[in-house]
Amino acid sequence: MKHLLLICLVTILFSSCQEEEKIYKDKIYEKPEINPNPELVALSPQESMERIHLPEGFKIELVASEPMVSEPIALAWDGNGRMYVAQMNTYMQDADATDENEPWSRVMLLDDTDGDGVMDKSSVFIDSLVLPRIILPLDDRVIVGVTYDRNLYSYRDTDNDGVADEKILILGDPDRDNRNLEHQDANMIWGIDNWLYVSNDPFRYRFENDRLIRDTLPEPMPGQYGLTQDEVGRLFFSRAGGEIPALGFQQNPAYGQLTLKDHWDESFIEPWPIVGNIDVQGGLRRVRAEDNTLNTFTAVSGQEVYLGDKMPGAYGDLFIPEPVGRLIRRAKVNHVDGKIVLENPYEKTEFLASTDPLFRPVFSSTGPDGSLYIADMYRGIIQEGNWVGKGSYLREMVDKYGYDKFFQRGRIYRVYHEETTLGEKPQLLNKSAGELIQYLSHPNGWWRLNAQKLIILKKDMSVVPELESIVKGNEGFFQTLFKDDKDYGIERVHALWTLEGLHAESKELVKIAMKDKDPRVRAAAVRISERYLKANDADMLEALNAMGFDKDAEVLQQVVLSARIHSEETKAMVTQIKDNYPNNELLVATTAENLNPSFSEIQMLKNKYKMTNGGSQIVAGYVIFKDFCSACHGADGKGIDQLAPSLVGSPRVTGDPETTIKILMNGLTGPVDGKEFNGPMAPAAQYDDTEIANVLSYIRGHLNNEGTVWRVTVGYVRDAYKDKKGYWTLKELEENPGLPAEKKSK
Repeated sequence: MKHLLLICLVTILFSSCQEEEKIYKDKIYEKPEINPNPELVALSPQESMERIHLPEGFKIELVASEPMVSEPIALAWDGNGRMYVAQMNTYMQDADATDENEPWSRVMLLDDTDGDGVMDKSSVFIDSLVLPRIILPLDDRVIVGVTYDRNLYSYRDTDNDGVADEKILILGDPDRDNRNLEHQDANMIWGIDNWLYVSNDPFRYRFENDRLIRDTLPEPMPGQYGLTQDEVGRLFFSRAGGEIPALGFQQNPAYGQLTLKDHWDESFIEPWPIVGNIDVQGGLRRVRAEDNTLNTFTAVSGQEVYLGDKMPGAYGDLFIPEPVGRLIRRAKVNHVDGKIVLENPYEKTEFLASTDPLFRPVFSSTGPDGSLYIADMYRGIIQEGNWVGKGSYLREMVDKYGYDKFFQRGRIYRVYHEETTLGEKPQLLNKSAGELIQYLSHPNGWWRLNAQKLIILKKDMSVVPELESIVKGNEGFFQTLFKDDKDYGIERVHALWTLEGLHAESKELVKIAMKDKDPRVRAAAVRISERYLKANDADMLEALNAMGFDKDAEVLQQVVLSARIHSEETKAMVTQIKDNYPNNELLVATTAENLNPSFSEIQMLKNKYKMTNGGSQIVAGYVIFKDFCSACHGADGKGIDQLAPSLVGSPRVTGDPETTIKILMNGLTGPVDGKEFNGPMAPAAQYDDTEIANVLSYIRGHLNNEGTVWRVTVGYVRDAYKDKKGYWTLKELEENPGLPAEKKSK
């Protein structure tokens, strides 16, 4: 009788809560009249904020601004809610990028000491850096990476004065990164799977015993600046060079890249600014004639899957800053039979847009208080110097309108819904591992991810039984009544991955999780089972084969991906999945890759060229091509409309290699074969002679069957034309005499 009364009481309370729950539906703002030619005037933070437009009910507040911060490029918080701000203080201080590579940049440490949401205390946490691009707090340590340097260090403030006084090398790599700063690794995140990911390169990392361990992936990461993950660790990249607002999200990069057709509709890549902006790399072809507004995404960066709890209806949505468009796109992330499809929920409008032409949102992040934070570099020039060279359309605009006059400013904002109450400032660093467990079910994903990370870093094995209990669902009678499994399934996901991070997940627990009612838990369990599959564990192989009858497409995809470890033993199961779902695009593509032993492009190239002279050059060149060239020329080298011409069959490629070397050294501007393209080709002279020889060997040898290029030939050309300034044009290349025959490639 007592239990019956309790159940009735709980039911009444639960029903009452549901009746009082408010359903929010965004009402987009009414677009103001667009100014096609805005005046470039530096506004105060308050004045600029008044020009930012949001859907009805959403608020934007200033958190920090100059002089406290300048040129902010990324934000991150430690477990106590202190904000680290990476600043590129030397980025494009004039149109010629003067002193850009000097060690004058910083990481700032900001704190809100009175709890009003505004930063009121700051210190220079790290000074004298070269364009910092990686910032990842661990516990009281912070991983920081800078431009051109492949080494990674952890920094710590041991005397609590706000300044780092400890610097420890956690990943040593003596090779200088010679790529343009837009193409280097950035935005390291701690994935829910306890791997640390960056935006590009074929590597991921594990933090073990206070060091980073590098793991090689089958394909280079597809992104440029910006990297985020959803609640189960699905990664979302962006690629400004290819004008791609989001990519790489159909499967984890540990299994290679998978792109499906129609992962957004055609209208998705059309932005809707509310201010004219002719300072776009593609020139007037990239703006609407009637109002000068951007017609295609071009500078996407710093995206975030919002996992907070202060913007109702937006949880799990992808927010994509577009600094050339002065806007932030909100994308609904739809799961359609396992396939991810992105959608703009607004009709020809954006979630956030500004009429201030100096508003430059470059980064977004879910904060510990549950709001969405935005870093605004607030400047004139936003494109890197390689694309603003003399003779380019952009340089003409910069000189004509004075974009180079605005720099060394920066603002940080937060956005939330006015009918919510912002969350408390965290104090997680001094909590025990046992105390942190409660936050694995927090409605704000920032708390869940940080609690998981901190428990793992503490290495306290006494919490293993409680974590196992969560995975098994043993929360107790009263707690179970109040828990909506849709919400608390994610707690079991985090508990399972926390055990994995502690190396404490037992085989039996993984097999139990494979039968969980929440598909997110089942998919995580399948991934974690790979440790046993690699050890040829027969019981786990049997359990994996049994998972082939799962009814959830995303779980089945993970089963197929994990089955690659035992391709022969699981081939029948994978084939059965393919036959059972002949119309499921995701499963058809994933099973096809599984059944193809050369699903990795790198492995295919190794197999094809392993016995040929120059084969290693072609393989190494592919990695550079994928990272630097494919964004504009396409993954197959056949060009992308308006971005860049085809390299396949190109007379510049199939002819004398000297011509292609010259183009890589200084770039190319003007029409190509009678066609205009989206701005100049940027020079690649920052690559050394070996790297340029390798990428040309891939382009000539693999894409065109024209043989490889010697490193010494690149050196001769570099030296012969070392005094050349600015881009080449095709006319100049045709008129310029070549090198002596004995100095050319074989």
